[in-house]
Amino acid sequence: MNYKAINLDEKFGLFTEQWQPKVIAEMNDYQFKVVKLQGDFIWHDHKDTDETFIVIEGTLRIDFLDGAVSIGPGEMFVVPKGVEHKPYAEHEVRLMLIEPRGLRNTGDEGGERTAANDVWI
Repeated sequence: MNYKAINLDEKFGLFTEQWQPKVIAEMNDYQFKVVKLQGDFIWHDHKDTDETFIVIEGTLRIDFLDGAVSIGPGEMFVVPKGVEHKPYAEHEVRLMLIEPRGLRNTGDEGGERTAANDVWI
């Protein structure tokens, strides 16, 4: 057993690409992922699961069909399953995602922003 804490700053320092979540830990069937992002994502939903966003650095806005939420450092938001949403960041944001293993970041929408699953750092 490896009894070493996971250092988020260290993990964020291992990559530069945006919109490509990296797995840093698992708990049961859930993965903890770190990701950097800036600009607009795509409208999508996750029909079978909630998705948790925890902002480490920066400000993330998540748009919904009927409104939006802004999440700052040290804040989190859970997008309920089946709710269409679109993340946006004016400046680069560092955040952690908590979601089930194998969840596709673009839902059923696909496209060029679809990230590979199970990429560990």
